[in-house]
Amino acid sequence: MRIAALAILTVLAVLAVVAAAPAEAQTYNPRYPVCLQTYTIGGGIIDCRYFSLEQCNVSAEGRGGSCFNNPYFAGAPSAGGSPYRR
Repeated sequence: MRIAALAILTVLAVLAVVAAAPAEAQTYNPRYPVCLQTYTIGGGIIDCRYFSLEQCNVSAEGRGGSCFNNPYFAGAPSAGGSPYRR
């Protein structure tokens, strides 16, 4: 009985730690307009954390990668608020 209770508490503790950890599930980060795709033996990696193609190209140099515009870029926040007239 003690072993079963200890096992249940251990599982709950591990689940609590895993649930509390931040996770980023998206491949394309919508906060950055440019992505770098590198190719490795295990597959490709897409890293979207660049503000310009020039910045990305400097990082891609010598890594066998290519830069492209992020298709899911959310765009810059608008300064004027809502685009609809009231």
